[in-house]
Amino acid sequence: MRGRLADLRTALAGLDATPGELVRVREEVPARYGVSARYARWAGAPAPPPTGPGPAVLFEQVTPDSGAPSAVLMGLYGTRRRAAGLLGLTPVELPHHLRDAVASPLPAVHVEDAAAIRRTACAPDLTTLPIPVLTDEDAGPYLTLGAVLATDPETGVRNLSIHRMCVQGPDLLTIWMVPGRDLERAHQAALRRGESLPVAIHLGVAPAVLLASCCPTSLVPAGLDELAVAGALGGAPVELMPCRTVDTDCIAHAEYVLEGELLADTMPENPGGAAATLEFLGYQGRAHPALPVIRITGITARPGAILQAVSGPGHEQSVLLGFGMEAAVLERLSRRGAPVSSVHCHTAGGGQLMAVVQWRRKRAAADDAAVRDHCRAILEEFRMIKLVVAVDDDVDPESDQDLWWAMATRLQADQDVVVLPDREGFPLDPTQSPLYSPTVSADGRTAKAVFDCTVPFAQRDRFRRPGFTRDAPPPAPAPRLPDAPLPR
Repeated sequence: MRGRLADLRTALAGLDATPGELVRVREEVPARYGVSARYARWAGAPAPPPTGPGPAVLFEQVTPDSGAPSAVLMGLYGTRRRAAGLLGLTPVELPHHLRDAVASPLPAVHVEDAAAIRRTACAPDLTTLPIPVLTDEDAGPYLTLGAVLATDPETGVRNLSIHRMCVQGPDLLTIWMVPGRDLERAHQAALRRGESLPVAIHLGVAPAVLLASCCPTSLVPAGLDELAVAGALGGAPVELMPCRTVDTDCIAHAEYVLEGELLADTMPENPGGAAATLEFLGYQGRAHPALPVIRITGITARPGAILQAVSGPGHEQSVLLGFGMEAAVLERLSRRGAPVSSVHCHTAGGGQLMAVVQWRRKRAAADDAAVRDHCRAILEEFRMIKLVVAVDDDVDPESDQDLWWAMATRLQADQDVVVLPDREGFPLDPTQSPLYSPTVSADGRTAKAVFDCTVPFAQRDRFRRPGFTRDAPPPAPAPRLPDAPLPR
């Protein structure tokens, strides 16, 4: 992949040249609690305060439970501006480019000379890697940005997706797969054949690859390879090479590749407690009683490999999830003919629960009802989205100040809030339960709402914002009047 960014290190080199974008921590830090505690002040909401979005942080000497120190990267995607900037784009542009990449994918290719790729074979021992343990409640060390590549043995379709995986032993991981998604279907297909599913888990990949792997199924249809989306987004094909110990491919320039088999076996995510690890909505996660198991058969690494991770709740995971959701909403609204300028899936909702939709200027009174109809459609079609905030094109969706200003001055609660009761939602939001609200029929059901902060067409002149002229020429000097005779 030789397009916008071939690998993670190219991205870091670009940040090194920009003051304040990359912090290097050179002292030794323990993987168990040390990385997360030091990064927390930069993680950003929904991490608990005091925190705020900050730089990417490269911990150069992170000590695992056993083994030598090595590097861990946190926060590369910790702000929307930086995440989009890694691809030479703005946050508003990136979702449109994701849509284009889905429409015109660029398939991955195999490297011509795999022997020329410098990768070192390591012992298949996860305890020697600097995998962070985030809190003392966690079930153990978690791979939080592990991009799993696998091929469905029945369809031949390849899938790349991010999953949380807990280290259960030197060569064992449990994996949480969202039911019904591509990786679970490929796993079930392998089990029907009496086989395990070969997988390659990547830690530290190019930005285009990671962003493509986070796209929802509502954007990337079944049968489309996320690596082809990544190639189109990055401007060049992703390069693959064969794994050494399992019959599948891996991304040639990944920092770490964990080769393994997704087995039929299951085991508890946390044999010793009720907690899993931190969830992206900001709460401590609950451990699953039985999860599928991956047996690691081999590990390869680039020289001086960097293990990339996220901290659970925080801007970074929300940013990664948000861009793909924005592209999916834009695609649906485009099919409906909605005049939309941009969509911003706010990090306060984990990049999933809250969508800000910016509408182009209304042209007729009928547009008042059309805005609400389109917003209702978003809530009905996307189960994860709980709140839609509609704003005009003179409001900046990326500015919390502007959003709150629009909410305060362009909304009357009794007529501009539309509630859709008891819809399908997302159970990790703790309000989506009958324990919280008697109007919710089951866990994972929720009331949804539209906050229409757009100006009524008939009253648009009453809501004009002042315009300040930029780069205006200096005012012309006042004309000189003839001297008047002095009074006597």
